[in-house]
Amino acid sequence: MKYISGAVSSAVLVMLISGQAAAEYQGPKVQFKLAHPAPPGSHITAAYKKFADLVKEKSDGRIRVKVFPGAILGSDRVMIEGAQRGTLEVGVSSTPNLASFTSVFQVFDLPYITSPDKQEQLYRALDKGQPLHAYLEQAANDIGLQPLMYAEYGYRNFVSKDRPLTGPDSLAGLKMRTTDSPVDVAVAKALGANPSPISWGEVYTALQQGTIDAEGNTFDLMVGAKHHENLQYAITSAHNYGMQVAMANKKWWDSLPAEAQEILEQASAEALEYQRTEAYPADQKKARESMLAAGVTIHETTEEDMARFRELTRPVFSQFAERLPAELVKLVQDTQS
Repeated sequence: MKYISGAVSSAVLVMLISGQAAAEYQGPKVQFKLAHPAPPGSHITAAYKKFADLVKEKSDGRIRVKVFPGAILGSDRVMIEGAQRGTLEVGVSSTPNLASFTSVFQVFDLPYITSPDKQEQLYRALDKGQPLHAYLEQAANDIGLQPLMYAEYGYRNFVSKDRPLTGPDSLAGLKMRTTDSPVDVAVAKALGANPSPISWGEVYTALQQGTIDAEGNTFDLMVGAKHHENLQYAITSAHNYGMQVAMANKKWWDSLPAEAQEILEQASAEALEYQRTEAYPADQKKARESMLAAGVTIHETTEEDMARFRELTRPVFSQFAERLPAELVKLVQDTQS
């Protein structure tokens, strides 16, 4: 894809600085691809569509984003590798999958390092200019990537096919589907479950055939994949938090004029606000209603339940936190105080 370089007039620059940026953009035309793994109808898909729409609006159509949803350009790994090589301008990956490129993103895998009731504080820490944002940005830059948007993925909850989930100890002995993440596997073991790493596309059949009888994921993702058709019980464990991070090729990003970068950053911030306040809550509500309508019993965790979850998984937290920079772990923990 060919990009046009050129200077933006000082008058336009003044308008950008004064906050009149978007509709006044007269810089070079730019077109680029953004690929993500979320299916149609997902709040993640809505977030990246909103981003593309805002970019077009703010640039008077001079900057265009072609969005490829549903992993049609490949898996998380393939998309991030493409972004690193520059064959794809922007690739999106979940934070657990990003951890295989730079271990710093594994910090979000640590059980209960974040919590839904302190979510706003985490959001603010991820804003440009904040220490956590700067730390993650530098880690991404070191591997040829530039973070563009920390889209929400959400909190994972445990579900089971046949056994009532009434608290942390009720997970013992279950055949639990996990990802390949060593943290995910260790958490399942700490809760007494038998971890079984299975690729996402095989989980529905595995539940149906009894290869596994439990898993942990966001309600909306499970409903979107129709897993709730094979489930009877759930517990709001919120044991793991994830994001779907848009990573741009660093050299491509650096080649953009500052005014274009400004528009992309503004669009990202507004799309995130839309996802976090509208699309994500609506998706969660709809998913929960779908699970209940399908006959799934949802156990709402009590304070005692959460304390027990934290107690059981604390050794996992300590084990993997020791492998990460202490400064990074503290930056995330500080968002919870």
